[in-house]
Order: sequence, then C-alpha cells, then structure tokens
Amino acid sequence: MVLHTSPFSSAFLRFLHSLSWGLIFPCFWLFDRLLASFLVTTYEKRQHSEDPCYFRALCILISTPLYLALVVATLPFAFLGFLLWAPLQAVRRPYIYSEWGRTDKNRAEQGNAGTTINDWKASGKSFCFCSANVCLLPDSLARFNNLSDTQGRAKEVGKRISNGASRPQIKIYIDSPTNTSISAVSFTSLVSPQGGGEVPNKVASVAGGVRSMSLTEYKHESNGEAEKEPEESSSSNLQGLEQENTPLNEPDSTSGVQISISAPVPSNEQEPEDGQTPNDKPKEGDSGSLDSRTESRDSLVKFHISDSNAVNNKLVYRASMIKKALVRKRRHADDSFDHEISAFFPANLDFLCLQEVFDKRAAEKLKNQLHHYFQHVIYDVGCYAWKGCGPFKFLNSGLLLASRYPILDASYRCFPNGRGEDALAAKGALFVKVHVGSTSQDQRIVGYISCTHLHASAADCAVRCEQLDLLVDWQSEFIKSTSRPAGADSPEDMVAFNVICGDLNFDNCSSEDKLEQQHSLFTRYKDPCRLGPGEDKPWVVGTLLDPSGLYDEEVSSPENLQKIMENEEGRKEYLVYPTNKNHGSNQKGRKLPLKGSGRRIDYILYTEEGLQPEWKVDIEEFSFITQLAGLTDHLPVSMRLTVSTGEEEP
Repeated sequence: MVLHTSPFSSAFLRFLHSLSWGLIFPCFWLFDRLLASFLVTTYEKRQHSEDPCYFRALCILISTPLYLALVVATLPFAFLGFLLWAPLQAVRRPYIYSEWGRTDKNRAEQGNAGTTINDWKASGKSFCFCSANVCLLPDSLARFNNLSDTQGRAKEVGKRISNGASRPQIKIYIDSPTNTSISAVSFTSLVSPQGGGEVPNKVASVAGGVRSMSLTEYKHESNGEAEKEPEESSSSNLQGLEQENTPLNEPDSTSGVQISISAPVPSNEQEPEDGQTPNDKPKEGDSGSLDSRTESRDSLVKFHISDSNAVNNKLVYRASMIKKALVRKRRHADDSFDHEISAFFPANLDFLCLQEVFDKRAAEKLKNQLHHYFQHVIYDVGCYAWKGCGPFKFLNSGLLLASRYPILDASYRCFPNGRGEDALAAKGALFVKVHVGSTSQDQRIVGYISCTHLHASAADCAVRCEQLDLLVDWQSEFIKSTSRPAGADSPEDMVAFNVICGDLNFDNCSSEDKLEQQHSLFTRYKDPCRLGPGEDKPWVVGTLLDPSGLYDEEVSSPENLQKIMENEEGRKEYLVYPTNKNHGSNQKGRKLPLKGSGRRIDYILYTEEGLQPEWKVDIEEFSFITQLAGLTDHLPVSMRLTVSTGEEEP
C-alpha cells in the first residue's frame, strides 16, 4: 500500500486547495479572534487582575467593531474560497504521511529516532505506547476548556514530548523486601537538569561508565549534602559493556548501591529544513521541557539495594535481559507490572497517539517538533465538507500518530453516527500497521495500532457503544486485508502486538457509563488499569483534569502536578469525578462524596488474540504523565509492552 504524502494526488489540485484556503483563512482567523476576545482564561484574568475594572470592557468596545468590520470586508473572498474548497474535499486523501530525513541506508547505519528494524532479538522485545488528548482546537473553541494560544501550545507540546522521550531510560530495582523508599520518579529528578537542583557529582560521573557507592552515600548525595569528589568513572562506557555483555560484581558489602548509566548517543542526523529547526531552550519556568535533545538508545540506570546476604550480584546485562517485569518489587502485591505517576514522558517512547489535533496550523507545528524524535508521523487525518459520513464536517478527526518504526499501511474510517456538535468533526479511527522486525528467514514482524476518539456527550451511551462495535470490526478488517505483503508467494506477517489507544470519553467508575463498561471490547482487549466493569485497580488515577484549576500554582508545573496526583486528597481538587446525582457536579473546594480516583477516559488496550501461538505479551510498566501540565486538560498515559517469543538469545 502506498502511503499518502500529500492531501491531493496532483500539484494542480494542491494549488487550487491552497488558493481556496488562502481566500478563506483571513475571515476565519478574524472571526476566531472576535470570539476569543469574549472568552477569557483564568490565566489571563490573573495576569490582568490589577488592571482597572473598566479596562477589559474598553478593549472589547474598541476591538469588537474593528473585528466585525474586517470580517465583513473579508467575507466575500471567504465565500468564493468556500465555493472552490468544498468540492475539492471530495477527492482529498484521508491523511498525510510525513517521513523526516534520511535514506534507507543511513537509517540502517544510524540509531535514533527512526528505530531500525534489524534490532529484533530472538527472545523478543519491548515497545512503549503513549496516548494523549492535547486539545489543539481553534483558539476560540479551546477557551471553553480554559486553554488559549493554540499555536504556541502545539509547539510546546511537541517539544516536551520529544525531549521527555529522548532522555536516558531510568529503572530502579529493589531487592530488599522492606525498603521501597527510593522510586524511579525521585531518581529521574536527580539526573534531570530541571529535577530540583544540580546533579550530584558522583551520579553525573557515571555517565561514562559504572560507579559504586554505599546506600548512605547515595542518601547524602541525593540531598545535596555530599562534597564534590573527583570523577572515578570507568574508562569503558556502557556501550562497550553491552557489546561484550560483561557482568560487574557488586562490592562486598552488606548494603550497597551500584549505578550504571548508558549515556544517550547524540544524533548524527541532519537538522530539519526551515520551519523545523528545534527550539531547545525551555520556556522560563518550564521544568517540563528538558534541555537535551540527545537521543536515548536502550539505555538504563539501575539501582540495586542488596540484602545482607546478597553479594556478587550481576548488575549490568543487555537491556533485553533485564526487562523482565516479574523481577521487580511492586507497589501492590497483586500487580504484575510497574506503575507510576511520572513527571516525564517515558524514555525510548516508540508510538504516540494524539487526539484533538484539530487546528491545521497547530498540527503542522506539532508535527515539526515531533520529527525531532519520531521519524514517521501521520497527521491531518479525516475528511471535510460532505465527504464521508453524516452532516457537513468543519473539523477533521483530530487524530495524529507518530512512530519510530516504519509504517507499512494506514487506513482511516469515519464514525457515521455522530450527534450534536460532535457531528461537525470527522471523528473516527486511524489504523496503522508498523514494521518492527524480521526473522532470520526474512519474514516480517509487524504490529497493529488503532488510534481513536469517541463521541463526547455523556448522555449518548448508545452512540459510543455503536462506535466501539465499529472500531472492533474495522480493526479486524484492516488486519485481514493487510496480513501479508504484496505478492502471492509471500508468507503471512508475524504479529507482535495489537493495541488500541485513544480518548474513549467514558470511565470505569461512573454509573452512567455502565453500558460502555460492559462492552464486549473488554473481553477481547485487556485494560491494564481495570479489575472489572465499574472497578479500577487501587493505584489508578483519573485522566480528566478540572479546567478551572489548570493554572493554579499547585499544578502549574509537571513536578507540582505529579505531587498532587500522588496525594489522594490533593487530587480531588483538580480531577473531574463522576457526577453525583444527589449533590450535583463536583466543584473545586467542595467536600463531596467522590467515587473512584477520577474519570479515566484515556485508554491503552492490548490483546493476545491473533498473535503468534508461542509468543507471550506482558505489561512491563504503566504510567500517568504530568509533563503537559498547563498545556491540556488531560493526563497522558503510557504503557510498555514486552513481547516474548520463548526462544533463547544465541
């Protein structure tokens, strides 16, 4: 299948589309600014809190007639543009595929953002998925969610995702049955430039190799109390250790800490073209934007806190041998995988699914920023005007998918049953097939990802159930139609994973969502956060934030939002909870009987159906992410999935 790299098949149609949009855009932009002038966010109110009370009214009185006059003046041109633009949508392609940068030869020789397919291991591999609703609507519509500056937010969202995912991967292993006080999150802040102070000298020095220290020394250094000492790093870096698979023995002590860090490898890629140059300097006060653009490979930081009888433990292996989910200490005894609330996007993120990327200019800015880390991006997904299904579509689907692995096939389907304001957007599902490896017999190993955004109205449960039915059927059809490469003699592809990501607009704790909670989707696909219909696991938190509190100082940075989400009482002020019929909607500051841990409407689901019979899929970790604090009213979620083939490494 040929992926669509432009919205139209010919240069002439692209020219007509550009001309028509050029005629429409001035009127559209002025009308958007006119509406936005009447909608003020809480952030803007605080900025102008000291202005005289008549100042805003005076601004509106001056700007409104001016905007109205300009809208009227540009309206005839917009009408002509619309007459040209609307018929063109009948031949518009359903998405745009963008691949940045390198030739196939360079891609195979260099590591990085475009992950090569030659690193598939006989024993299997792990893959990391992330889903987020980023609310990139036209500015006037975004303000209904207490968000503004859609263009600026789009660029910052892309920068935070790319910089967060390209940091070194950090893991902490605790063997002591009693000491679980050191968390991955706390050490992440240690090695992060914005994590709360200067990186301790000893910890920083291990980037070139391996360094051992006692637990007491670590505790002092993590508090910034240790004096600076000369670097004692090994001359051989972790890359050499990985290649030789050389184990290091822990010092002979009753309680010791050994840290091994593989430093990220700087990218050798060319910079993007004009308009795609990265803006690496973080915004003032933005602790969520990491300075480094260096790319992480399968890098790892490990803590090992030994018991009194534990000596000579092997601490450094290949990453593929240490990513065993069952060997770590869990925060809950019943869990088979790690879970956390993280201030950063997961390192080595492989696949990103975004929703509500509706604004076309914002989508372009976001795509350019994501290309600093992801080589493959599908954006501007959906249909416009009368093409597709239902009434006239003013907005596309808002879906965007980014991948570090090559995309083989893609398909978009539009939900035909949208109602109300949701019917004005081409909500649907994007299905993607990615190439993640090859066997020794050159048989392709692939994965399937579905990205979707369901109907939003709380009262329309039946509509969402119909859309879930369509989602499952369409996914099955897509897999069946793309199960083998072109050519009659080609063997069927080997499927490593089948994952659904998206904003499903229902939770697993509201009594009003019982119909969706019991849908057959959850018999075919597994939800890592779910115990059963209407019951989530105890560590799960909601993903829908209360828009009125987005700019409170307590949640204004990724670290602050992380702390609030980790506090059961604190998060009740900032998450949206199911509506209580007896008390009305939850409001900030009111002590209402709240059910669950907030509305979790963002999902990542996986299934073992249709995979290779001998292969096994396990969850390695699941995270709720706060790095987009102040940029959206949703918490992103991520999941790392381990695919095991049952074979031994040669």
